[in-house]
Amino acid sequence: MTQLAPTVTLSHGTAMPVLGLGTWPMDDDESATAVAAAISSGYRSVDTAENYRNERGVGRGIADASVPRSELFVTTKFNKEWHGVDGARQACENALERLGLDYLDLLLIHWPNPGQDRYVDAWRGLLRLREEGLIRAAGTSNFKPAHLRRLLDATGEAPEVNQINLNPYATRAETVAFHREHGIVTEAWSPIKPADVLAEPVVVQIAERHGCTPAQVVLRWVTQQGYVTVPKSASPERQRENLASLEVELTAEEIEAVSALDRGEAHVTDSDAFGH
Repeated sequence: MTQLAPTVTLSHGTAMPVLGLGTWPMDDDESATAVAAAISSGYRSVDTAENYRNERGVGRGIADASVPRSELFVTTKFNKEWHGVDGARQACENALERLGLDYLDLLLIHWPNPGQDRYVDAWRGLLRLREEGLIRAAGTSNFKPAHLRRLLDATGEAPEVNQINLNPYATRAETVAFHREHGIVTEAWSPIKPADVLAEPVVVQIAERHGCTPAQVVLRWVTQQGYVTVPKSASPERQRENLASLEVELTAEEIEAVSALDRGEAHVTDSDAFGH
């Protein structure tokens, strides 16, 4: 029987798998093959973005898979040129056309881009799209607590998900605490990068103890804390390994030991300064 990832329920009731397939930096052809393979292996969540330039390929992979659309959770993200109420709608319609879908499970503002100061209007646009059923859930990516607070103050609505760079070297305690306070699900991108983390003695020792790989330890460290993650892999074997991380059960002490690798946020891209 195909193993499926458990789900977490977002604040507006949508069930989101805790582990999905990331597709950056695959091109259309690679992502089409990878998405179809992942779905056949048991993945039900796929993450892409306008900026990845592979939404058409992701859509092909979804179409090629023998799983009903209703059983899949598809996430994409849009760039700063669409920040605005009407822009968010256009971004959504563009993404649906490229993906060949008639609705999205989750649409994210990819970066806040506070320099142009239009992300609050983009958020208002997402809320309208959710009301109309074009998207099932609305969220953000790379938003800091200060950005999230502005959305809350302006609309009374917090994102259902905030996708952030989170790994054992950057545990993002302040942002995660804000998420928990406001019912926002934390989603980790690049959870096993930088790759140096996989050679850390504590990670290697835990992997040996559980008879699994260091990557599986780190992925389980993410999901056991209640976070969602979307590791990228084009390899069917690696995809299956990543999904099998959910079978590992770390102790509280092991989770704490991996978290102790935290180095702060020096290597995390500053979303006040960078964005697209």
